[in-house]
Amino acid sequence: MERRTGSGMASVEAQGDGTFVLRVDGSPQSQVDLADPANLPFEYMRRIGDVVDAVAPRRQPVAVLHVGGAALSLPRYVAVTRPRSRQIVLEPDEDLTEFVREALPLPKRSGIKVRPVTGRAGIAGVYDDSVDLVILDAFEHEAVPANLVTAEFFAECVRVLRPTGVLVANLIDGKAGLPFLRRTAATVRDVVGAGVVLAERKILRGKGFGNVIMVASPQPVPDLTAAGRRAQPPYDVMPLHELAGKAAPLTDAEGFVTPRAPASVFRS
Repeated sequence: MERRTGSGMASVEAQGDGTFVLRVDGSPQSQVDLADPANLPFEYMRRIGDVVDAVAPRRQPVAVLHVGGAALSLPRYVAVTRPRSRQIVLEPDEDLTEFVREALPLPKRSGIKVRPVTGRAGIAGVYDDSVDLVILDAFEHEAVPANLVTAEFFAECVRVLRPTGVLVANLIDGKAGLPFLRRTAATVRDVVGAGVVLAERKILRGKGFGNVIMVASPQPVPDLTAAGRRAQPPYDVMPLHELAGKAAPLTDAEGFVTPRAPASVFRS
């Protein structure tokens, strides 16, 4: 099943294990298990699931703002593990959302509301102190939009988060010295608060391109060390300030290009 959308040619392909992969122009964007939405095949999504599990007990409803939608894998996870949760998804490609709803229907009364708007424009319409989690997982042509990693955007995240709320961001880098990740970590640290980064050790050592999950909050974040050890493959938990070092925060006034990753990164 495929359709031309604003993001490109979208297709949903059935896998041998019963899951479905959403691709856009051949690049995998999401993997969904309709029979068990709590199953998150993509490793980086499982790490975000670990954060959700650490922030709120299962069956306890939460309010979540998702910046980026694709096949809605993470909203489905929250809906099935925490029924009655209130979730807003900011996904600008309305055609893609319609295709996903047709090919991979959401369960009834899921509590998932998708708004056809960009993350930067959409977050401006979210009430102050209204969400427990902001999950940033947005890509355009395999790169995180630059206006979603600046001090100004993260200030908006702080505005909509409750005092104990948590920001979770899926980012990528692989260049020597991890310049983009370090500057983003400095931005998050300065604007949101202390936190951690979750990634495979080789990526944090600058020896491979891949996903890094940043977790930050005005309050102390949950301890994810045990979850990292249990994961397959395991991931390291590094303090946010350690990754940031002396890097300068990113701002809207600065023109910069975010790293573009090969499609294989989204399966890591």
